[in-house]
Amino acid sequence: MSKVPHPVDRHVGSRVRMRRMMLSMTQEKLAHALGLTFQQVQKYEKGANRVGASRLHQLSHILEVPVSYFFEGAPAGQRPIEPSNSPALDFVAEFLSTAEGLALTRAFTRIKDPQMRRSIVSLVETIVDGDDPAALASELAQTRHVCS
Repeated sequence: MSKVPHPVDRHVGSRVRMRRMMLSMTQEKLAHALGLTFQQVQKYEKGANRVGASRLHQLSHILEVPVSYFFEGAPAGQRPIEPSNSPALDFVAEFLSTAEGLALTRAFTRIKDPQMRRSIVSLVETIVDGDDPAALASELAQTRHVCS
């Protein structure tokens, strides 16, 4: 019989992973700093193993965040879901914990020109809608114009 990780354990693990990736830190480097194997770090990140209080304190120092960071947006348990614990925020946290999400966010935040940012958002929305190739071509042309 396999145990299903508790939602809070999965959440804390995903926050560890997201922060580690934000710092461009490997699982091996984090494991070394914790005095563990990288497999143990993997288990923490997946929520398969619970992170104890002293380990959480150690992680907060290594990852340079307060302990409360790991619980931000955590499942509310039996209480009604509040707007701050909405599935939309879970989606954002999940996206940011991926390599692509983190890379996209880092690159996008380096763009200083607000018009360029709006053009890129518009381009991505056009790609997602994907109904009209002419609209996509127009967005690409407009983005190239803004870049030049």
